[in-house]
Amino acid sequence: MRYQGLPIGWFLIGLSLIAVFLSSAFGQPVSRVESVGFTVSDLERAEKFYTSVLGFKKVSEKELWGREVELLTGVFGARVNVARFRLGDEILELTEYLTHQGRPIPADSRSNDRWFQHVAIIVRDMDEAYAVLRKNKVRHASTGPQTLPKTIPNAAGIKAFYFKDPDGHVLEILEFPPDKGDPKWRERSASGDLFLGVDHTAIVVEDTDKSLGFYRDTLGLSVAGESMNFGTEQEHLNNVFGARLRITGLRTGEPGVAVEFLEYEAPTDGRPFPSDTRSSDLWHWQTSFEIQEFGSISMRLRRAGSIAVSSGTIDLRGTGYDFGSALIVRDPDGHAVRIASK
Repeated sequence: MRYQGLPIGWFLIGLSLIAVFLSSAFGQPVSRVESVGFTVSDLERAEKFYTSVLGFKKVSEKELWGREVELLTGVFGARVNVARFRLGDEILELTEYLTHQGRPIPADSRSNDRWFQHVAIIVRDMDEAYAVLRKNKVRHASTGPQTLPKTIPNAAGIKAFYFKDPDGHVLEILEFPPDKGDPKWRERSASGDLFLGVDHTAIVVEDTDKSLGFYRDTLGLSVAGESMNFGTEQEHLNNVFGARLRITGLRTGEPGVAVEFLEYEAPTDGRPFPSDTRSSDLWHWQTSFEIQEFGSISMRLRRAGSIAVSSGTIDLRGTGYDFGSALIVRDPDGHAVRIASK
């Protein structure tokens, strides 16, 4: 068989060489979400909340400083305490700035402001989990737990509730019905634990298609599901009157935490990410992706509209970080993304 005058064997070899060239030129996509983290004002207080209320287990704590920390975080003179906590198989990373403490989360923040981000913690039983939160006087972000209706087919039967940690970071507890969610959550519920792990991190985006250009086309995530959420239950979950959301879920090639876009088709008065945000500000979250090798990803991130937080790719060997190299950028909406290799 021939293809435009060439034997098919030579044609296939040519395709293989092109694939190798493209892989070398553009690098490999990220392999997984390594952790999700954010800045806290008091690490000791945060540790007590996440371990005693939500069941996280502390994995490590390190005090880090030096030139590499400054270059990575973009905060001159930074000295930080970084603690990592595990729930199920997922990691939450909390950072306290001992120098150059940042600003608090704005008191008037709403769920449609584009600095909004949360992690969704899966629970075995919503009523029991809500009772634990009430007992610990946790602040509401939703008006109360909501069960999404049949008018939202892709989310029908999901129970969810937004609340806040001591610094005002929004968190979600979520219970899947038997026909939805990763089967691993049903397997973990057999353990008897109430809080099972982190399913996804959700970010508010202005334009889903533009964000797909960054997370799908540049980082290599795949669209795993979509839903149009609206109605009184969704309004009370987000605590935003008239909320109508285009929701898009994305996953990496390996199991783990997913990324979820929340695009508000209504109302459209959500405020943009503050342009002067620093890593020390308490509304700073970062989703950390692991990559096998950096290749030309820095160039691709710039082309995708990212804004640099780090001064390039930083060599972290010997600094106390768990990574060999890393860099932090902001996506087109301002959410921080850390790319790291072992």
